[in-house]
Amino acid sequence: MNFNEKLAQYAELAVQVGMNVQKGQPVLINTTTDAVEFARLVVAEAYKAGASRVTVNFTDEFVSRAFYENASEEEINHYPEWAAKQRDELIAKNGALLWIDSEDPDLLEGIPSSRISAQQKAGGKALENYRNAVMSDKIAWSIIAIPSEKWAKKVFPHLPEEEQVNALWETIFSTVRIGEGNAVEKWHTHIEELESRATMLNEKHYKKLHYKAPGTDLTIELAEKHIWLSGASKTPAGVPFIANMPTEEVYTAPLRSGVNGTVSNTKPLVYSGNVIDGFVLTFKDGKVVDVKAEKGEDLLKELLNTDEGSAYLGEVALVPHESPISSSNILFYNTLFDENASNHLALGGAYGTNVEGGRDLTESQLPSVGLNTSITHEDFMVGSAEMDIDGELADGTLEPIFRKGNWAF
Repeated sequence: MNFNEKLAQYAELAVQVGMNVQKGQPVLINTTTDAVEFARLVVAEAYKAGASRVTVNFTDEFVSRAFYENASEEEINHYPEWAAKQRDELIAKNGALLWIDSEDPDLLEGIPSSRISAQQKAGGKALENYRNAVMSDKIAWSIIAIPSEKWAKKVFPHLPEEEQVNALWETIFSTVRIGEGNAVEKWHTHIEELESRATMLNEKHYKKLHYKAPGTDLTIELAEKHIWLSGASKTPAGVPFIANMPTEEVYTAPLRSGVNGTVSNTKPLVYSGNVIDGFVLTFKDGKVVDVKAEKGEDLLKELLNTDEGSAYLGEVALVPHESPISSSNILFYNTLFDENASNHLALGGAYGTNVEGGRDLTESQLPSVGLNTSITHEDFMVGSAEMDIDGELADGTLEPIFRKGNWAF
């Protein structure tokens, strides 16, 4: 396949598998000005699939940074009402949402962490309805990525500048199974394999997970009626979609108060245009009680103080070290990719779909089934080739789940 054929298949994949656009459905695309040409392909593909209206919101890196550098404190603490209403209308009409990510991982480096945190809090409050819809899969949504020059330079600094973007394109195509054969069919097969793992874990009904690795000694109790899921989700109408492309994970919800011990990150966390790395979190009864970081410690502390729930876990996800993205030995500085190369956890809100009957619960009801709630949900990577994970059954028996970073069964 030549480059244009791969690009066309990527747009098709985003529409048919990622969002799985239905006839008469409105579509909203959020992306940056680096993705204009590709966004046009997705728009055409969405209309071909029967979308009623396709709207694209473009952001620009200069404009985004200029806001944080120059806006008043009043505006930093405000989120536009019209932007929230746009998403509320999409939810009301059972629309589909796509993010096309291509941002510079260092976009907001040097911006005071307090300003970034204030805008995150404002957005979190204003978008509560939208967040609830996404976290409970009430609408179809998906995240994909394409290269930008700055991101490609961050990932491939050793390559000549004129080769960096193309190298990142080819790597992304590979991670989403584009290059040989029908990518849509390959994805259906891939999801079946992930769902078989989730089924095995659901049949075990583990009470706790025990993590051991250099710098990590952590116990995570799972919610009583937890459900392991793969990257495949379904709307209330039963329409399947893939939230993250690529995806290599199976995941579930921890008990809010059931996390104890210490965990160290194994890949950088890119949060709000900044890199946070070399950090260690200590948990007691579910909450982070101590934090240290070699880079970005102040921003990490701001994240943990966003609201009451941001210092608790909302997700535990298993990804084997010998997975396609991990085996590439590429550090993407992008959570969408790096989380699918590593076991990871998420600070903040839990997905209601990860517990029996949770989809129909409101955010305020989720604590009644042991789940955490927060306006944040930030994944961070903890897996490595040295990680062992044991599952604890109801009678206290321990069984190996991961050995040396990979599935033990």
